Amino acid sequence: MSRSIRTITAATAALLLATACNSASTGGASDGDGERGGSVRGVTEDSVKVGGIVSMTTASGYSKKDTDLGAKARFDRANAEGGVHGRTIDYLGAEDDGQDPGKNLAAARKLVQREKVFAISPMSSVTFSGADFLQQQKVPTFGWGTIPPFCGPIYMYGFGGCMVPMPGGTITQSWPEGLKKVMGGAKGKSVAILANDNDAGTFAIRTYKQSFAAAGYEVTYAKSTVPATSVPSDWSAYTKEILRSDGGRAPDAVVSVMQTPYNIGLFTAVKRAGFQGVITDPTDYDPGLLAKSATKKALDGVHVLLSFQPFEQDTADMRQFKKDIRKAAGKDVPLNMHMMTGYMSADLFLAIAEKAGKDLTLDSFQKAADGYSDTGTMVGDRRLREGQKESFGCGALVQLRDGKYAVSSPFKCYEPIPFK
Repeated sequence: MSRSIRTITAATAALLLATACNSASTGGASDGDGERGGSVRGVTEDSVKVGGIVSMTTASGYSKKDTDLGAKARFDRANAEGGVHGRTIDYLGAEDDGQDPGKNLAAARKLVQREKVFAISPMSSVTFSGADFLQQQKVPTFGWGTIPPFCGPIYMYGFGGCMVPMPGGTITQSWPEGLKKVMGGAKGKSVAILANDNDAGTFAIRTYKQSFAAAGYEVTYAKSTVPATSVPSDWSAYTKEILRSDGGRAPDAVVSVMQTPYNIGLFTAVKRAGFQGVITDPTDYDPGLLAKSATKKALDGVHVLLSFQPFEQDTADMRQFKKDIRKAAGKDVPLNMHMMTGYMSADLFLAIAEKAGKDLTLDSFQKAADGYSDTGTMVGDRRLREGQKESFGCGALVQLRDGKYAVSSPFKCYEPIPFK
C-alpha cells in the first residue's frame, strides 16, 4: 500500500488548485449536471466514452496492468449484447500513471479535458491525486474502494464499497473472521501485523489492530515501520521483533499489509527463522507470481485475502468472467486480482448506466446510483449509497499450496464493526 489522497504533497495540492482555477479557460469545466451547450460530455446517440487510469508500471516493479484487460473484457461483452440502451461503450483503454501523483492528475485531466469521457472506469492506483479534480468536474469514477477517495465523494464508487474505515463507517471483518476457519478460532491466538512506514501503513495498522482484536485475537505486535520507498535487503530487525512479540515467543499468525515485493522478503525471512504459524496478506493472488521459483517458495503456504469470489469457486458468474477474459485476451491467460478489479469496476458502471435509462445524463446517472442495490454478485450484495461509507463486508481466503491456489475460507459476507 502507498500514501493516500490525504497525504498529497504541497506541490501536488498546488497543482490541483491551479487546475481548479484554470479549468474554465481550458474548456475542461462542465456546468450543472455535466452538460455543456446542451450536450452531455462523452455521450452521443450511439456511444458512451469511458477511460481508465491504472498503475501499469511502478518503481518497485509491481504492476496492475491487467486491470485494463479486465475492464475491456466486461465492456466487450456489454457491446456484444447491444450496449446500454443501444449505446456501445467506447472504451479508450487505461492511462498509465506509473503510481506517480503528478501523472495520475495529468491522466485525469487528459481523459476529461481532451478526450471528454463521461466516466473513469477503472481507476486502479494507490496514488489517486486526480480525485479532487474528477470530483470537481463531476466525473463518475469506479475502482477498488481500498483508498479514501472512494469513501464519501458523491462521484466516486468502489465496486466492493468503501473498504477504508471512515468516521461514521464500519470495518469489514472478512480477514480476521476468515482466518478463524484456518486457525480453528481466535480464542488464545495471537497475531503480529506489519505495514509500511507511511500514512497509509499507519492507518492500516490502526484499522487491522482494531479489526483483529474485535474478532477475539490478541494483537501482540502492530507497527508500520518498513520503508515505503524501497524494499529492505535485510529483514532481521523486523523478524526478531515479530518472532518474540508474544511474550518472547512467536505469534500464531503474521499479517502483512504490504505489496508483493515486500511480502516476498518478509515471508522468506520469517520462514528461514523457523516460523511455523499462519502467514497472510491481501495482495498475492496472482498466478503470474509463480513463474519464479524463489517467489513461489516465499509465498507457499500463504493465505491471501480476497474481497471477491475466488477463481477456484465454480459459479455461473465466475464461468462467465473466465470466458470474457479469454475472449478479450485472445487466448488462455493466467487469471489475477487485477483483472477482477477492472472487470467489476466496469460491471458496476454498466449496472448503474442501465438503470439510468435511455436519457443518459450525469443527473440521470447519479439518480440511478442513489439507492441502487443488487444481490449475489462476485463481490457480494452491492448497496449504494451505503457503499460510499462502508464495505459490502464480503471476502474469502485462498492458500498457495504446491504452486496452486486453493480456497482455505470460502467467500462469505460478515457483519462489520463500527470504526473507532
